Amino acid sequence: MKNRCTMSIAQTPAAPYYAVIFSNLRTEVEEGYAETAQAMVELAEKQPGYLGHESVRNGLGITVSYWESLEAVRNFKGLYDHLQAQRLGREKWYSAYKTRICLVERDYGFEAG
Repeated sequence: MKNRCTMSIAQTPAAPYYAVIFSNLRTEVEEGYAETAQAMVELAEKQPGYLGHESVRNGLGITVSYWESLEAVRNFKGLYDHLQAQRLGREKWYSAYKTRICLVERDYGFEAG
């Protein structure tokens, strides 16, 4: 499996907001995965309440998406295309996954330069 990651940190607004953490282990099946993953990013970016995401894979995959509200999270989860991607993930692409939904109460950071 290829290693991949986003090369930037999502620029989120001041807290509070929500984070959806999707941790996963992949199977060896590659067919359709990259295209579906990209389609889900593009779908999320069009949704009201989407704030950004960060993703990395090096054996373990972790994607964190950020949302204005729990309603926005629920709306994305229930979209037909997302439901189909979830089904294919269980059938083909993931040997295990865990989703966690968190309220971000505070954030802070550093940027050189």
